[in-house]
Amino acid sequence: MSRILIIHSRQHNPWFNLALEEFLMESLQADAWQAILYLWQNQDTVVIGRNQNAWTECLTGLLEAEGGRLARRSTGGGAVFHDLGNLNFSLILPRRTFNLDDNFAMILAAVSSQGIAAERSGRNDILAGGLKFSGNAFSLRAAVGLHHGTLLVHSDYGRVARYLTVNPAKLQAKGIASVRSRITNLQAINPGITVESITEAMETAFIRQFGAAAVEVRRESDAAYADQPRLAELQEKYASWSWRYGESLQFDAAVERRLDWGMVHLGFKVEKGLVSQASIYTDALDCDFIDSLRPLLTGRRFHSEDLAAALRQAACDGEGFGPSRQQMAQDLADLIREQNW
Repeated sequence: MSRILIIHSRQHNPWFNLALEEFLMESLQADAWQAILYLWQNQDTVVIGRNQNAWTECLTGLLEAEGGRLARRSTGGGAVFHDLGNLNFSLILPRRTFNLDDNFAMILAAVSSQGIAAERSGRNDILAGGLKFSGNAFSLRAAVGLHHGTLLVHSDYGRVARYLTVNPAKLQAKGIASVRSRITNLQAINPGITVESITEAMETAFIRQFGAAAVEVRRESDAAYADQPRLAELQEKYASWSWRYGESLQFDAAVERRLDWGMVHLGFKVEKGLVSQASIYTDALDCDFIDSLRPLLTGRRFHSEDLAAALRQAACDGEGFGPSRQQMAQDLADLIREQNW
């Protein structure tokens, strides 16, 4: 018999909700679940990707002055705005059964049941009528895979432009005049859709996709985990200044470029001709690979050929999302060589 778990968080605190997501990833193997669907909402929150620079992605002062929160998730990708017109979902699966095609099929089935014809587009979007209503991001750990994303139901997405400072190069690459022109709410297509109805549709599609003929389905709320010390530790992490904002450096050299797989900002602190600190800010989905590149640049001569050679020697094995890791490393190496430092 397969055992699947459906959890609803009734809290609208992004730091708690992201902490619970990570807690569920940690507990999946121990509890022998075959699949977990976690549904949650954040109120007035900007969520940035793991490798993004908070200050360049968001007007953080304005957001907080107006009662909003900044959060950083564990996955890559770009910045998004969450309110209570948006439903967030997390699919947590054993790595051996984690398959993006199956995951997207489940989401498309849920949306289709609400009378909307949608399609998967690009690296991580779902569109209806050419407009985006869902962005997705992914993570693979030793034994667990995570696929999470958003479903815009009746979100006040006009506030996206108020808080997010999207780099013009990103919009130009897509041939789009503004952020608002790219996205839509599901209610704009079918006024009868509600957060409650799409929640039920996601549950039904999840059970059909991941439940075997004999399946035990357990439903819980966040209250079932309220007394877990590990959850409290994780919430402290996600709420911390160091996690949300990270280290702000005055770089001695920096370069920014829109590559085929995302925006990239490389920054270097240089002492006595050597790189003492290197930073790679990006909305690339493969954040684990990006994290592995920073140490390769530290301690090297601040010379374009030396830094490019370090990137070309990067270990490009393992599973990623989007382009090949070898291509990403080569693109970054070429970008550095062009600078002629």
